[in-house]
Amino acid sequence: MAALAGAAVLGVGGVLAAVAGRLRLGLAVQAAGMALLGVVGISVLTGDTVLGAAFRSSVAPAFGLDQLSGFFLAVLALTAVPTLLFARDYLRGSGGARAVGALTAAFLLALVGVLAARDVTTFLAFWELMTLVPAAAILVAKRDRAVRGAVYAYLAITHLGGAGVWIALLVLQHHGAIGDPSALAAAGTGVQTLVAITALIGFGTKAGFVPLHSWLPRAHPVAPAHLSALMSGMMIKVALYGLIRVEFQWLGATPRWLGVTLLAVGLLSCLGGVLWALVQHDLKRLLAYHSIENVGIIALALGASLLLADAGSRTWAAIAFAAALLHIANHATFKALLFLGAGAFERTVGSLDLDHLGGLLRRMPWTGGAFLIGSMAIAGLPPLNGFASEWLVLQSLLHAAFHRPVGIALASGLALGGLAATAALALLCFVKVVGLALLGAPRRPECAGAVDPAQGMRAGMAILAALCVVLGLVPGLRSEEHTSELQS
Repeated sequence: MAALAGAAVLGVGGVLAAVAGRLRLGLAVQAAGMALLGVVGISVLTGDTVLGAAFRSSVAPAFGLDQLSGFFLAVLALTAVPTLLFARDYLRGSGGARAVGALTAAFLLALVGVLAARDVTTFLAFWELMTLVPAAAILVAKRDRAVRGAVYAYLAITHLGGAGVWIALLVLQHHGAIGDPSALAAAGTGVQTLVAITALIGFGTKAGFVPLHSWLPRAHPVAPAHLSALMSGMMIKVALYGLIRVEFQWLGATPRWLGVTLLAVGLLSCLGGVLWALVQHDLKRLLAYHSIENVGIIALALGASLLLADAGSRTWAAIAFAAALLHIANHATFKALLFLGAGAFERTVGSLDLDHLGGLLRRMPWTGGAFLIGSMAIAGLPPLNGFASEWLVLQSLLHAAFHRPVGIALASGLALGGLAATAALALLCFVKVVGLALLGAPRRPECAGAVDPAQGMRAGMAILAALCVVLGLVPGLRSEEHTSELQS
């Protein structure tokens, strides 16, 4: 009942946002609805029961939550609530604000729907809605030709690649394997291979894996800041949720080649994303490429988990999987923070060209300070959350590199070296960003006269910055507690 109430409140917030003079109230109601859904997600995550229906290979609509979807729902709420607080002041006075506010609620409902769907029909319906709604919101907010081109590229690429999602889920449904991995195992290795490949292509396209990534640096920079935060923070994570469901839960016996493929895709995405980011001058485009880098890190952790499980190292396989989930939560928080900070800079200065910024930390201390924390987190500096999950991924790859056969050990060692190089390049990239945007002298009059944005925008960024600190410290404290228990 609480989940239905949260979804209903979120929908009411969307309706209110579309009413003249009620935009701020509507967004506040949306935030309340997401907070309620977050409480539901946390209760399911920490409990032992499944809420609502179980997965079923039927076409009758069904909804429910288990621990995995509860985790993603909790992360969605942690990202969405401060983002909606930010949007209350950010959207005020902008073009198509009421329509964008209403579409924001529809986008969040679509994300929740994918996480709660328990049958193929509902999942695919909300999957398509999750794709279409942000495109509509971008077109409402910005109507120039370049934006239309970016949106059409996003729709074309994600739908062509997303055909893999339809194929994988319909094959699973046909064989009765949604919620029953043994059914697909009985269908033979050919069917398993088909599902594994199509799911990797379909979900990987929406997640932004290289070489299926080209829509991401086009669409994210042209979206309003709060939508960029939700798309990069959560939409691509919901795609990873679908990938985990299929490859880890419904595929049955996971083939070894799938773990190696995830390592290869992760390595390409890590290095490709960070190298492309290094040569960008537009701040939001740079952040979009770093999303590709970070989904690559998650893919490395998932690949390591599969290979360690195949080698019989169940404990480290679980640690690698936990590292992937932790990095999903961490990336959602610091990437949302960085996109909101970029939106505040753009609103104040009128440009996101790094060569046109400068001196913003002194003139916008709240925004600049929050953006600095997000930059340190994404660069993997301790004690922030990016370091905590990247360190776990490094440890997982290191252990995978000591397992037989030799080919798997070499692949894991190569992935380990690539991740270390990615971390160093990410640090270099954000040293550049901080130096050009936050430090030094203003490079244009708008920078010299910049001031922090309205209180709601500051509050949204402050909450996300605090989460970056908390999510970085808590794993370390738990690790020290566990070490003390072992020593005693």
